Amino acid sequence: MDPGDPLPRQVLPATDGWGTYFDFYSPYVALILLLIVLAGLVSASEAAFFSLSPDDRAQCRDSSRVDYQRIATLLDRPKRLLASLVIFNNLLNIAIVVIVTYLTWELSQASHASGWVLSSITLATTVAIVLFGEIVPKVYASQNNLAVARRTAPLAQVGLLVFRPLAMLLVNLSNQVDKRIQRRGYKLSVEELSQAVELTGSDATTEEKEILKGIVNFSNLTARQVMRARLDISAVDDDLTFSELMDQINASGYSRVPVYHESLDQIEGILYIKDLLPHIHEQDSFQWQSLLRPAFFIPENKKVDDLLQDFQKRRVHMAIVVDEYGGTRGLVTLEDIIEEIFGDINDEFDDETPVGYRREDDRTVVFEGKFPLTDVCRILNVDATTFESVQGDSESLGGLLLELFSRLPKPGDHTTYAGFTFYVISADDKRINEVRVTKNDPVEQNQS
Repeated sequence: MDPGDPLPRQVLPATDGWGTYFDFYSPYVALILLLIVLAGLVSASEAAFFSLSPDDRAQCRDSSRVDYQRIATLLDRPKRLLASLVIFNNLLNIAIVVIVTYLTWELSQASHASGWVLSSITLATTVAIVLFGEIVPKVYASQNNLAVARRTAPLAQVGLLVFRPLAMLLVNLSNQVDKRIQRRGYKLSVEELSQAVELTGSDATTEEKEILKGIVNFSNLTARQVMRARLDISAVDDDLTFSELMDQINASGYSRVPVYHESLDQIEGILYIKDLLPHIHEQDSFQWQSLLRPAFFIPENKKVDDLLQDFQKRRVHMAIVVDEYGGTRGLVTLEDIIEEIFGDINDEFDDETPVGYRREDDRTVVFEGKFPLTDVCRILNVDATTFESVQGDSESLGGLLLELFSRLPKPGDHTTYAGFTFYVISADDKRINEVRVTKNDPVEQNQS
């Protein structure tokens, strides 16, 4: 050997046997096992905390126990907690890989181990990390989330405290990424969603497609579009005697009736028929007005999905639609809202034939002038926005024809728009009563 050459590196004496190997490797093996256990606990903590149900979280918030309060405190900032646990877990895994890599290098230098031995060590380390550090702990924690969260909360607190600066940095970076993704996200219009519904597979029935269309258009509807017009409201005056009231209720057939004073613009409350049942044998002098319940008033531009939530919170089924001056414009019921999704709902008291329109043939339908445009579009099987560009502020078929004619049409007048011919059957000096709508042939449309 040349005196200038460096001495060969040999950490472990080759002649000391297996005892030297055991003394050298056993502390590292113990450290690796400890790190795998810690990694498993951190993984279990992550799975347990973020699989808690809303009821479990509410139980932790309301409990006076320290371990439950600790869980509630940690979940106050879920993003920071998640970032801390992920950082903690990754550092443990990296530490395991670094130690195993160092030991593998030492083993190869000291004993000239073959390639398959080194590959086996690498494979065994990977299996141990994935199986015992990730899969098994997360499966167990997801099935026993609350118990695991209670036991691992102190470890999660340590991770949150130690890695707080780095976790805050990652959370801020993720928030910036979320904002950019939201700004560049997909924006689908109602028309595009409706077209997507039309492209659904052949397994979907016509009824299912109509329901999907109703769901798509639901969030864009306002109370004005689905309300029952003022002229169609069945209401009673508050100065009626009890017998007169019962006669009107029997004639109307409704279970809830608005009660007004002098005019519909002064709704005093809603009379529930079930509240009258214990008093049906009372005399005319009975003060039935004391049974009124408060009316729920809404503006005409209120979104239908928000109104449905209000119905659920207030536990009411009826709302009075008012204009900007406080006058009564119409009435919306829970049934009206549900019908926008599922179509007309007929109970045992409804007529078999739909009220407001009749179909003469496959191409021709006769509507009442007050029929809502949204229902006209549904019956004609066209998009709800077909007449949007010309309808203006009108919400009924009669209002659409006023916009198309720019005047009050007379019986026999007709006009064509969007592939349909509108023929006025009946009208008077105040309103359009009946309209025949006919879908034109493609040939007629091309000629026009």
